[in-house]
Amino acid sequence: MELPRSADVVIVGGGIMGASTAYHLSLKGCRGVLLLERNPLFGQEATGKCAGGIRYQFATEINIRLSLLSLPMLERFEEELGQAIDLRHCGYLFLITRKEDLTAFESNVALQHRLGVMTEWLTPDEVRRRLPLMWLDDVIAATWYPRDGLADPSSVVQGYIAGAKRLGAKCLTDVEVRAIEVEEGRVQKVKTNAGDVLTHTVVNAAGPWAAQVGAMVGLEIPVSPVRRQIAVTTPIPGLPHDFPFVIDFAKNLYFHREGPAILTGMSNLNEPPSFHQQVDREWELVHFDAAMARMPLLAEAGVASRWAGLYEVSPDAHPILGRVEEVEGFYLINGFSGHGFMHGPACGLLLAEELLDGKAHSLDVSCLRLSRFREGKQITEYNVV
Repeated sequence: MELPRSADVVIVGGGIMGASTAYHLSLKGCRGVLLLERNPLFGQEATGKCAGGIRYQFATEINIRLSLLSLPMLERFEEELGQAIDLRHCGYLFLITRKEDLTAFESNVALQHRLGVMTEWLTPDEVRRRLPLMWLDDVIAATWYPRDGLADPSSVVQGYIAGAKRLGAKCLTDVEVRAIEVEEGRVQKVKTNAGDVLTHTVVNAAGPWAAQVGAMVGLEIPVSPVRRQIAVTTPIPGLPHDFPFVIDFAKNLYFHREGPAILTGMSNLNEPPSFHQQVDREWELVHFDAAMARMPLLAEAGVASRWAGLYEVSPDAHPILGRVEEVEGFYLINGFSGHGFMHGPACGLLLAEELLDGKAHSLDVSCLRLSRFREGKQITEYNVV
């Protein structure tokens, strides 16, 4: 497909955010949607390399409300778009080993309950019954919500891309945006390696590269790329079919079942911002030591695969969503800080509402504006992994 000479909306980036936005704009009747992805395939970068977790257990009202809007959209996904996404309600189980975390989680659970997310408290004995394969002597409590779980990120992206195309959107790969022209404070043109596109509306859905796209219009977008890495073991005999998504919160360590194996990751909080996506073997040793201490049978398993990808991290671990004041026609859907996949369906819908209706009406997301950083209105998310 050739690059069109003009478009009503140009979306930069073909991961979950760009794909969801393209679909929801098209679903609402916008017929001039152009989605541009610089890679040969959609969803190859941050979306395709994430762990696929979806959860309601957050520490701020806006993140919980985003989950309340977004996760049911994933439950309806196959019916709406005809694409299976391997949705599994395996539940998230947060292991708590520090008293200071217990105090914070008590507040978080109270907020979740107020919003209708009936997270359960588990005693150490209840945790042992649920996780017989783990060493749990240091666990003082845990939280559990059975509607949390997993879905396949690549399938969600492909479903949205196919749906957007059916509705008339043009979705192109191997097209790199190199510049955005702004005149008198308004978007005028997008320049790419395949030619120029006249447009008055650009959506920055570039994930870890959001700051680079923002710089094209003279904006500083406070989003940093940070490496995170994952390993999948060889098959583990006797792994319970109902093994949940387990998060060892104090260690930023997680596990979930991946077929007959375990997928595990551990965030390095001292990882400097960079675009490096090679596996850090030194950190992998630290990760594996912690993983085997928590789940000793991993010492008998091999590593079937490993990879690294990028988080797009904002200063307060919350997304940056909506129009910007400085440049007319420039919109952001960035900075999700590790939970973008699960909130992508909702945020694509909300941004489409703002673009076409003037404001998001499915959920008030005004607190997620870029201007909050200038105004000192940052939000703090405690449950970041």
